[in-house]
Amino acid sequence: MKVIEYRGAGGIEVLGLAERPLPLPGPGEVLVRVVAAGLNRPDVQQRRGLYPPPPSASDIPGLDLSGIVERAAPGISWPCVGDAVCAIVTGAAHAEYCAVPVEQCLTIPRGLSFVEAASLPEVFFTAWNNVIWLGRLNEGETLLVQGGTSGVGLAAIQIAKRLRGARVIATAGTPEKRRICLETGADAAIDYRNPNWPALVREVAPEAGVDVILDAQAGDYTRPHMELLAPDGRLVLIASHRGTEAVVDLRAVVRRRLTLTGSTLRPRPPAYKGRLGRELREQVWPLLESGQINTRICAALPMERAAEAHALLDANEQIGKVVLVMDPALADSEPSGRAAG
Repeated sequence: MKVIEYRGAGGIEVLGLAERPLPLPGPGEVLVRVVAAGLNRPDVQQRRGLYPPPPSASDIPGLDLSGIVERAAPGISWPCVGDAVCAIVTGAAHAEYCAVPVEQCLTIPRGLSFVEAASLPEVFFTAWNNVIWLGRLNEGETLLVQGGTSGVGLAAIQIAKRLRGARVIATAGTPEKRRICLETGADAAIDYRNPNWPALVREVAPEAGVDVILDAQAGDYTRPHMELLAPDGRLVLIASHRGTEAVVDLRAVVRRRLTLTGSTLRPRPPAYKGRLGRELREQVWPLLESGQINTRICAALPMERAAEAHALLDANEQIGKVVLVMDPALADSEPSGRAAG
């Protein structure tokens, strides 16, 4: 099968197509013929040598996919051969075939194409894990999303609005991106390139502060984030693009009962991801099917143009998801195999 591989660490010049043996599904796994796969920020960080895959994971990049089950290990009742699925994986989605634990497979929401389905798992699993599970966002609270037009940011905005009735403040670096945040459901959109962005957030936040902050920046953003939190507020880190160290007023953490937490979903076991998937299927997938929650595709490019896709993320110009297409004949079609999982 054809795969995308990284020949060292660096820029898009290290990307290349290669031939690898077809994987075989292990116990509890299915072999999926990949139609499309998402390109996510961790794939870029892995290419740069900043985010190595877990020890048990493939070196082939790619964390989410859509496709058709070609083979199933013995004893699996769903998904069956011929079923269309989307899935989150620990790697190896940027290939023509991928072995996937059944717990990590989901049906494709009705009305969505394979390309749209490939854009869902990584961002919605991540948003749900961090906003709902770790951030414990409650009804009517306020959420601040740093980077509102990333795939995770757009998913978080919609989950918070549609399922928690939250007030959402998002940040973005251009007027166009801020407009998209507002269209997606944010109540306010702030320019994070403005050095006074914390004050701008404070102007539109409740007097007590914000309840949950979803952030991938860390570094020098950490202290102002802690200062923006309301009593009992939660800061959830999903990356540290601005640095791995920060100065924090621990007395304020104790006095105001603040929580600073973080997560990486990739090394979590299939059972953990399966629990996340069940909640998404029950609470988010119906809203995707009804159009109350949407996915936004920035670009869908054939796997032969993977370097161009990576360049979009390197330039930080994308709004929504970039998707790589392995099977152009099926990419834009709505799947027909939809047995319930």
